[in-house]
Amino acid sequence: MYDVTIRKQALALVAQGRSLNSVSKQTGISRWALRTWQGRLLPLRPGAAQCCRCANPPVPPADGPGYAYLLGLYLGDGCVSRLARTYSLRIACADAWPGLIDECARAVKTVRPGNNVFRVQRQGCVAVTAYNPHWPCLFPQHGPGRKHERCIELEPWQQQIVEAHPWSLVRGLIHSDGCRITNWTTRTTAGKRKRYEYPRYFFTNKSDGIRKIYTDTLDRLGVEWTVLTRRGDPLNISVARRASVALMDAHVGPKY
Repeated sequence: MYDVTIRKQALALVAQGRSLNSVSKQTGISRWALRTWQGRLLPLRPGAAQCCRCANPPVPPADGPGYAYLLGLYLGDGCVSRLARTYSLRIACADAWPGLIDECARAVKTVRPGNNVFRVQRQGCVAVTAYNPHWPCLFPQHGPGRKHERCIELEPWQQQIVEAHPWSLVRGLIHSDGCRITNWTTRTTAGKRKRYEYPRYFFTNKSDGIRKIYTDTLDRLGVEWTVLTRRGDPLNISVARRASVALMDAHVGPKY
């Protein structure tokens, strides 16, 4: 394995107009290696052949809807952690929603078909977990500290997937940090006080970036939303208009 400095020195000789054969004889580096470095200077990471983002050129995940859904789950209740030799992806799913736990595990398998997926029981939740050195490639939002304490933006290739499969992202975000509830209010009609109930969607996240990803996607889908604050800070995104709730019901629905 040659380090990057040696690779650059060898390619500099080639750039002088010398043949691959002469550079190979002088440096002892094979012509095949020199030709490979002309196309890609940096070495492939271990297992790159199995990572779509490490391919040359990099490509998006094969299953766009599956990735968009998993991205929503990750942005809401997921984290990528560095271990000694690999990375772990963990997504916390409440015990109250067994269907969501199953769907989360399927989404991980869809994005990384060769991965084992584990369900680790925690207090009140299951951590759907998978180990792979390429999770940071698939979720470049990974970084030190809490998500709401750093800038969270989508990469251009992620944005293309989200624009192609917006409802999958919205569904993942609602399944992680959102809910569908029934609100109620009272009105006086003909002198009588009556109670009215109506459905409503909430998405709660401290990260300005993640909320913006959510609301930008809602805007493209024609879903009306409002911001609710807590002690003056934006926190909740509410969808309560009848037509918008109907859209959400058709594509997202309550957790299960």
